[in-house]
Amino acid sequence: MRIILNLIWLVLSGFWLAVGYVVAGVVCCVLIVTIPWGLASFRIANYALWPFGRTVVDRPTAGAASLIGNVVWIVVAGIWLAIGHVVTGVLLCVTIIGIPLGVANFKMVPVSLMPLGKEIVAAP
Repeated sequence: MRIILNLIWLVLSGFWLAVGYVVAGVVCCVLIVTIPWGLASFRIANYALWPFGRTVVDRPTAGAASLIGNVVWIVVAGIWLAIGHVVTGVLLCVTIIGIPLGVANFKMVPVSLMPLGKEIVAAP
């Protein structure tokens, strides 16, 4: 079932959301100082392509630097990516088939706002 949901996700919203994360990651890597945000953006782009069967957990070693970095990320790119998830989630929830995909979009909002200090792992 996860494979079917991931394939439907990829066609309906995953590809475009991943493109948004890749663009944000490239911009961050070009600016040299923001490379950590770029790497986090690339991790989330991978998650946005194939989200079912994986989950986001807090990294226990994350500290104050992650908090400060997340505040900067929210201002620069996080809010726009979160809005993309919310809009896509609402549009997917219009159809019965799209409801699980819309819920998955809403679950990605927190990691799109605060990617530093998070880790993407296989779901149990």
